[in-house]
Amino acid sequence: MKLINSLTYAAVFGTALTLQAQVAPAQQKLNPTIESFVSEIKNNNQLEKISHELLDGIGPRLVGSPQMDQAADWAIKTFNSWGINSRREDYGTWKAWERGLTHVDMTYPRAKNIEATQLAWSPATKKAINAEVIAMPVFTTEAEFKAWLPKVKGKIVLMSQNQRYGRSDYQYKEFGTEELYDKVTTQRKADNDAWANSIKVTGHNNNTLPVVLEQNGAAAVAISYWTGIMGANRIFGAKTKNIPMIDISNEDYGMLYRLAENGTTPKITLNAQSKHNGVAKTYNVVGEIKGTEKPNEYIILSAHFDSWDGAQGATDNGTGTVAMMEAIRTIKKLYPNNKRTILICLWGSEEQGLNGSRAFVEDHPEIVKNTQAVFNLDNGTGRVVNINGSGFKESYEYMTRWLAGAPNEVTKHIKTDYPGLPSGGGSDHSSFVAAGIPGFMLSSLNWGYGTYTWHTNKDTYDKIVFEEIQSNAILAASLVYMADQEETLVNRDRRVLPNGRDGKQMEWPEVKGPARTSDAYFK
Repeated sequence: MKLINSLTYAAVFGTALTLQAQVAPAQQKLNPTIESFVSEIKNNNQLEKISHELLDGIGPRLVGSPQMDQAADWAIKTFNSWGINSRREDYGTWKAWERGLTHVDMTYPRAKNIEATQLAWSPATKKAINAEVIAMPVFTTEAEFKAWLPKVKGKIVLMSQNQRYGRSDYQYKEFGTEELYDKVTTQRKADNDAWANSIKVTGHNNNTLPVVLEQNGAAAVAISYWTGIMGANRIFGAKTKNIPMIDISNEDYGMLYRLAENGTTPKITLNAQSKHNGVAKTYNVVGEIKGTEKPNEYIILSAHFDSWDGAQGATDNGTGTVAMMEAIRTIKKLYPNNKRTILICLWGSEEQGLNGSRAFVEDHPEIVKNTQAVFNLDNGTGRVVNINGSGFKESYEYMTRWLAGAPNEVTKHIKTDYPGLPSGGGSDHSSFVAAGIPGFMLSSLNWGYGTYTWHTNKDTYDKIVFEEIQSNAILAASLVYMADQEETLVNRDRRVLPNGRDGKQMEWPEVKGPARTSDAYFK
């Protein structure tokens, strides 16, 4: 998931009417079917079971990896065991890569294991690399950079900024004096600005610079993409073509940087194993419960299935996946006569640009045009606390009604923004919104998502708050039931959008096609 959503625009432009979700009084009498959903999900849910199978047994689901294939087979088998017809829908290909073991050890000036992760799609080491470490300094001119560049030959290059302070800002604020907090935050900004300027004067950027280092003979490139939270680093893809690229924990990276900077040249042994397996198919996994009265109209439970692979892909987006799986399991068991066809769509390659959902919209116009609503989960482990009307003029009318049918204990936390603004690409509901279909992000309480688990080495099973995603499964199942009870497809008129920052009227997001191959991504 990208940390962008339409709530940001609403906050900036102040155009959305904020309302508390409308619910019945405290002694709420639920529809008997929804009441049965609540009982089933509270007392008989399979959230921990399927989370364990997916996250512990299979692990992260990088597009093009064997683990993604294993996860698809598992999901189809699981759906079928629940009596839900399911299928894999191929839509393209991607660079195939399989992670192996990575070992990094400092051998001089002392022996120490280094906490490091090989970046996705990184070239492997043919044999262990034993090399000195060189730290890229802060440059003030391009001439300085060019004069330094020959020094990288045969070295493992530290390419990221060294963090002067390894504690998070919130600790300085909590425990330090006001003067200390001001000093640290001021110094951090100055360091960040100086480093950004240093990269700029090289004439390159963080994506292109690794290739320049490689072309000048570097043995490997090491970065440290620290989130600002102790122990948490973001793990994305390698930018090198022929040499390994790794991410080192902030703590170990700082030690290596200081040693190199102060004249004690550290030495490292690096063994990064992985396999490039040509190309692999990309696909979505789709489960289907056929409608009894209006089988050619649809309601979609949406979550992306893929992840980055620095950890287990637990909160991005294992939690969305298992909550939606639990919702459709419950619906299948307790709502036998659904009017419309209910789909659960587990998207592939969301992390590389919403490719799975964009392919579905492009490949299934007959489904898309007759879709009642899309409910999407994709932002961590917290309970849903915000729902945006996505720019649909009448969203207040029907979403308020649907939320009123859900349990008060779930909806009492939710604030709504109607009609809201359309999301331009934060997650997979955006693919449907662009096509004019009511798609709603069920936005969750943060639980440190943005800084601690989003795309990091800490996105693991133990970070899941099952009580919260249980609530989300209840909400999703309830919304599906309420949307299914509508006599007709809801109104999908679009609001007149306000002016943007540039003073010009904002435009509805355009429908974008998927990347059906990885060629452009890896250019």
